[in-house]
Amino acid sequence: MSKNEMISKIEALREWEALMEEAKAEAEAIRDELKQSMIAADVEEMEAGAYILRYTAVLSQRFDTTAFKKVMPDVYKAYTKQVSSRRFSISA
Repeated sequence: MSKNEMISKIEALREWEALMEEAKAEAEAIRDELKQSMIAADVEEMEAGAYILRYTAVLSQRFDTTAFKKVMPDVYKAYTKQVSSRRFSISA
């Protein structure tokens, strides 16, 4: 691929990424409006035509690795493994 083709592809990629971010922001705004409507109605489930909306509280338990690392650093280190990955980036 020539440098001109690469520049063209990078510019197209940036345009598409900007469009995706704009679409994500718009979708999030709509999602927030729906949530606010449910909060105002004080419901966790609502029917809207063929759709059922749910906005429920979910409880979960997470392992606190930071606290564990402070209390038992040797055990933490023994069960930590290094992983390798590749990162793609474009900078101007």
